[in-house]
Amino acid sequence: MDLEKLKIDRTRGAQSARRRRPGWVTPLVVVVLLGLAFWIFKTPILGFVDGIRLPEVRVQRVSKRSGAAAAATSGASANGYIVAKTRAALSADTPGRIVEMNVQEGSVVKKGQVVARLYSDEYRAAVQHAEADLALAKTTLERVKLEVGSAEREVDHSKSAEKSAQADLDQANSNLETALTQFKRAQDLLEKGVYTAEQRDLAKRDLDSMQSRVPWAKANLETAQALTGQSSQRLVVAGAAVKEAEGRIVLAQAGLDQAQATLDKTEVRAPFDGIVVLKDAEVGEVVSPNSQGGSSARGSVVTMVDFTTLEVEAEVPETSLAAVKLGASAQIFLDAYPEKAYPGRVDRIWPTANRTKATVVVRVAFLERDERLRPEMGVRIAFGADEQPTAKAEEQKSVLVVPQEAVVKVEGKTSVFLLERDLVRLATVSLGEEKSGKIVVLAGLVEGDTIVLRPPNGLKSGDRVRVAAN
Repeated sequence: MDLEKLKIDRTRGAQSARRRRPGWVTPLVVVVLLGLAFWIFKTPILGFVDGIRLPEVRVQRVSKRSGAAAAATSGASANGYIVAKTRAALSADTPGRIVEMNVQEGSVVKKGQVVARLYSDEYRAAVQHAEADLALAKTTLERVKLEVGSAEREVDHSKSAEKSAQADLDQANSNLETALTQFKRAQDLLEKGVYTAEQRDLAKRDLDSMQSRVPWAKANLETAQALTGQSSQRLVVAGAAVKEAEGRIVLAQAGLDQAQATLDKTEVRAPFDGIVVLKDAEVGEVVSPNSQGGSSARGSVVTMVDFTTLEVEAEVPETSLAAVKLGASAQIFLDAYPEKAYPGRVDRIWPTANRTKATVVVRVAFLERDERLRPEMGVRIAFGADEQPTAKAEEQKSVLVVPQEAVVKVEGKTSVFLLERDLVRLATVSLGEEKSGKIVVLAGLVEGDTIVLRPPNGLKSGDRVRVAAN
């Protein structure tokens, strides 16, 4: 039997199936998949394309400024920032971990107030140890002072005994002389037959008795003198012990002072009245006064400023320096609140210039302060305020001021590019006074308009643009 005839030819079925499938199915599937992918990733794809195709521009919103602030563009003027004459970054005098933080940004602190505390159990134990040493030294001093008093009483007693023994010796010597005189007289009278032998023998007994008392009195005096010497020596030793005890007190007090000073270093205290403007560390962090770049320890705990010492620092161009006089009046305008002029006075002019910038640093003191003033705020200073004429009432009205870099000339007309969504529109404007890169706009713009700064070459009205990130 031929088995080959019974096999099924599968290749013939596949070929017939391929013949039945239309040829446009596969391209259609590919197109559908591509369309689906484009729909899903449309936004990033269009953004990528716009990022390559559309020009990038910087923009700024148009805002009003007071007439006085606008007038600051005339005459000698400069931009600057508010700084504090008294400013301090507080740190502990010893490395340690913060366990207590008593302030936050904006906290008002008084001089000497504890701002933060570091871990101090070891230092506090050292203070207690030093206090115990001082108490022991004081007790020792009291004891040796008592010994001095006892030695002084012994010296007084021994000296009194010495005087008594000396008196006894003197009396014994006197009695001996008297007995000797009596004996000689009795001997003479016995030879003359006046005295009897018994009277002479009685005088002899008295003489012998007095002679025996003299050595005893001498020995008693020597004993008293020896006791006086011993008690005096004891007094000297006790006096030296007092000086030693006093020295130990001084040493213990110095140890206590050192331990207390070390403990005090764990307390970060405010050096002056002020306000905390920056908190540099938190509870649990390690701070060190000698923090280096590779160390994980914080260098400071908080930064505080004395707001009563706020002033303005400005870099005045050398070309305008002749109009800046030490002690002269000035007007200060805050960028955040340009409608109000703060009176000021030129307080200091730096003795050297910046050769790279061709400027000189000038410090202007505020003559009036309020709660609006904050460190690092931008300001504009108009120098020689007393020499400028008083502005008229209509000049005090708010005006629009734009940067000079936004103004372009198109077909002989002064214009600016306005940004509307992602399209730019050319607007003709009427300009007023211009000074120091600022121009007063008389017509053509309203407050809130967004203008293009430094429009790129070839930009036309109706073009799409993308706004640069700040």
